[in-house]
Amino acid sequence: MGLTIYRILDNIESYICRTLLALFVVLLFAQILSRELFGYSFSWSEELATYMFVWFVFFGASYAAKLYAHNRVTFQFNMLPKRVAHLIEGFADLFWIAFNVYFVYLSFNFVFFKMNLFWKSQTLGIPMKYIYLILPIAFTLMTIRIIQANYLKLVKGIDVRDPEKAEVEKMIREGAE
Repeated sequence: MGLTIYRILDNIESYICRTLLALFVVLLFAQILSRELFGYSFSWSEELATYMFVWFVFFGASYAAKLYAHNRVTFQFNMLPKRVAHLIEGFADLFWIAFNVYFVYLSFNFVFFKMNLFWKSQTLGIPMKYIYLILPIAFTLMTIRIIQANYLKLVKGIDVRDPEKAEVEKMIREGAE
């Protein structure tokens, strides 16, 4: 039971991204079919799909932080000892964490204290506070994932890398043999 809950929490962004992607693609497909076949358009569907896409992007950014898959310039680290390169990357991640913490503070302050309660989305009528809530959630999750990835890399010694990069390196090695 505990292992299953841990697995779900450890991959929560992946599950949310998959669900959001499937839902907004189906929603947009239904909108296209409705418009082309019946000449009727749901006024709310495009707005909802847009909000779902925005949430998808932010949860995807958090998931990429977990996989250590954010774009980085790393070629200069190839000339350094591996331990030194990891420490420099860790130091850079401290700046990233500082930015995230500051952004969480700003977005939390905006959503809960500065945002007008009467701002609503045009067609759905949802208070915009709920739409903007993704900002503190996603940046908090991203900070947790950055710390998690650095813990695995620096403390546990586990090679946390973008899976696609690891696959490309494997193909290059196999091609050289």
